[in-house]
Amino acid sequence: MAKATPRRSGDELAGVAASSAEERVAAQSCLAEVPLKQFLSEPLVSYENDEVTRLILDEHDVPAFAPVSGLNVGQFREWLLKYETDSATLTAAAPGITPEMAAAVSKLMSNQDLILAAQKCRVVTAFRSTIGLPGRLSVRLQPNHPTDDPKGIVAAILDGLLYGCGDAVIGINPATDSVSSISQLLRILDELIRAYEIPTQSCALGHITTQMEALNQGAPVDLIFQSIAGTELANKSFGVTLSLLAEAQQAALSLNRGTVGRNVMYFETGQGSALSASANHGLDQQTCEARAYAVARKFQPLLVNTVVGFIGPEYLYDGKQIIRAGLEDHFCGKLLGLPMGVDVCYTNHAEADQDDMDTLLTLLGVAGCNYIMGVPGADDIMLGYQSTSFHDSHYLRQVLDLRPAPEFEAWLRAMRITGPTGKLNPVGNSHALLAHAPASA
Repeated sequence: MAKATPRRSGDELAGVAASSAEERVAAQSCLAEVPLKQFLSEPLVSYENDEVTRLILDEHDVPAFAPVSGLNVGQFREWLLKYETDSATLTAAAPGITPEMAAAVSKLMSNQDLILAAQKCRVVTAFRSTIGLPGRLSVRLQPNHPTDDPKGIVAAILDGLLYGCGDAVIGINPATDSVSSISQLLRILDELIRAYEIPTQSCALGHITTQMEALNQGAPVDLIFQSIAGTELANKSFGVTLSLLAEAQQAALSLNRGTVGRNVMYFETGQGSALSASANHGLDQQTCEARAYAVARKFQPLLVNTVVGFIGPEYLYDGKQIIRAGLEDHFCGKLLGLPMGVDVCYTNHAEADQDDMDTLLTLLGVAGCNYIMGVPGADDIMLGYQSTSFHDSHYLRQVLDLRPAPEFEAWLRAMRITGPTGKLNPVGNSHALLAHAPASA
């Protein structure tokens, strides 16, 4: 598995990568002959010592697996690319596909293959807006501030809303992970959403235990967020277990804050997290990443996104590796039945630039990505990395004829932010959004 993976710096750092292109091709040839059933009988991480492995195997859906159960990895690739393997077929098969199967077949696929197969996978979720419908592209509005200043946050939110962003979630990464800070941010978001009757959901991306305590103290929690990984040890390094995630999901469901759906969880992942925690069990980083999607799948999330270039060049060295990883992650998540978004991003010390991100953004749009990030100026001034801007969503929506979530699209028109064709109206007094501002501003 590891030696069959396209080259990336993280696998070389871990000492599991192929030593040459010839060795990589030989490993891919061997991998193509492995029966899919073998992944069920020979787990890559011990069943006895890893709760993620137990989750994968104990909840494997045998009837859903039946259509591909007689295939090897190479034949599975061919099956995925067939005309007859359509969205309905892939949706039915998703519960029977394990992360290791998805990771294995991705290693045999070209970028073009990953785009084609992912485009056929449709995953729709809902809370106050409906995410993932055909012909739609949603945006997480990310108004981070280095000091959690309410005025700075609200200004960034209004800026994003005026660009038609925010239908996936308005999600803030708090500078301070405390109950008081999380609660304050959630109240600001709730006040704004209620004042303007915005059909979206809020999230303060602190640690899950901080969010749960804020919820217990009466904070207006919509979505519960947590970063997750693909092994029990890696999740423990995040302070997370499957039972804790289940407890948080039930707590959020009990609030009944959704209007069109009950998907209350939001997960982020990223290649390299297990290795950085010394918890990869000798696996390559992309296989560990796919295993994180089994954790996410268990809890029916509204949103999942891979923060693909965030960890840095130690794991994905340059634009080429980031692009490949983004397409792999999106494909594997969608194949497993997840509502995948991608934070199309890089750190300033990586050998990448915004042109690389424009390329990945475009490829993901073609591949049917559920949502992207909207960051003011594409530069997150709190987290210190480069992502996609509010403007970028309009580029992608224009070139691919995509629209926001239907509930949010109707709101944008009612607020006169966009016209009947979806184009932005000039900012001015005609905007109902500017008629009044919440008290936090």
